[in-house]
Amino acid sequence: MRAVPPCGPAREHRTAPVLRGVALSSAPSTTDTSAPRGSAPRIVAASALVLALSGPGQTAGISVFVDHVIADLEVSRSAVSLAYMAGTLSGALALPWIGRAVDRFGVRRVLALVALGFGGFLVLLACARGLVGLTAGFVGVRALGQGGMTMIATTAVAISVTRNRGTLLGLTSSLGAAGISLFPLLIERVVTALGWRYAFVAEGALIWVVVLPLAWWGLRGVRRTSPTAAGSPTERRDGSEEPAWPLRAIIRTSMFWAMAGAIACSGLVSTAVFFHQISVLGEQGLTPTQAAANFLPQTIAGLGSALLFGSAADRLSPKLLMCAAMAMHALALVSPGLGALLYGAALGAAASGARAVESAALPFYFGTASLGTLRGLTQSVAVASTAVGPILLSLAHGWAGSYRPGVMGLALLCALVAIAVCFARRPRHRTV
Repeated sequence: MRAVPPCGPAREHRTAPVLRGVALSSAPSTTDTSAPRGSAPRIVAASALVLALSGPGQTAGISVFVDHVIADLEVSRSAVSLAYMAGTLSGALALPWIGRAVDRFGVRRVLALVALGFGGFLVLLACARGLVGLTAGFVGVRALGQGGMTMIATTAVAISVTRNRGTLLGLTSSLGAAGISLFPLLIERVVTALGWRYAFVAEGALIWVVVLPLAWWGLRGVRRTSPTAAGSPTERRDGSEEPAWPLRAIIRTSMFWAMAGAIACSGLVSTAVFFHQISVLGEQGLTPTQAAANFLPQTIAGLGSALLFGSAADRLSPKLLMCAAMAMHALALVSPGLGALLYGAALGAAASGARAVESAALPFYFGTASLGTLRGLTQSVAVASTAVGPILLSLAHGWAGSYRPGVMGLALLCALVAIAVCFARRPRHRTV
């Protein structure tokens, strides 16, 4: 295995990668294992569509069905919420295995299997007659939809390009998030016209009809994630080579745990305050209509932030960018009633920015030899954190009689994570 000379702290800030990429293009390296020339736009478009079609497994997509399920199955809202939490936590456990499968069998094969299973669990939800079937369905759609589809979409882009990787990952995340945000609006009409059971079946059929061809054709040319394991290092944008990190060495680095902790904290905090947004802003004097309208600036700011942070990851240190995203989380939470529009925009931008940076940081620091497994681990932590966030804030509200102490606690958590990320050491690859 070839060792890469360690970069000192002074080289943490990358300079002019785009110009370097142009200069290098006249003499392509024989070790460049990125996707064939001209295929990047197709792979980005296909990955963004896969990410958008994770919508039926996202909280926003499932929320459309909640009231209909409660009324039809004659179960309480608390019971459905507990089933959803149990399904989310159980589904998170499967993500590391999906990530390992991506490393071993490739993106296309695993995506096809995930799409088959995702559609199947949506059909299972359509057939649910009680809490057991509902929970089983939630396990599948959260593991394969929110977790598997999201992870595979961003991993496909990360392992297919080496130049302007952050920009393309940001574009993928932005387009995918835009598609996810449209799902509740579209599926609500289907539920009204056909009923919630047939709507679940329609979503499953949509996944099969669209994602399976994307896995076969749209992602054609995406290589396996471990070319470096065979002794053929991947070239970076600046002309250096991405190291082939063994997994056991990666999990011993402070940088990996800093990134995993940051993305988990972002997911926990964002889900907690978004889930209780009407009540949180209601305490600050906003009407339910005004509080609900805050989701619009959150979405718009999130789309722009994914592009901005992704592009910045090609030029600046991912560690510094993650610190900035976590600091934005903390500052937005300090005073949610002071400028509701700014509050919503800052939260949306911070959450999207953190996801974009994490997608670019892992291949930058550790290469792509074990990227599927790494994304599986971080995605598992992120999905699990979204399950416990709303409950933690609800318990804090019940204890204090107000959301203020709980929100301040979340702000403090974000600030501590930002500091921890700043002190994480840049990993240095050694010959093993």
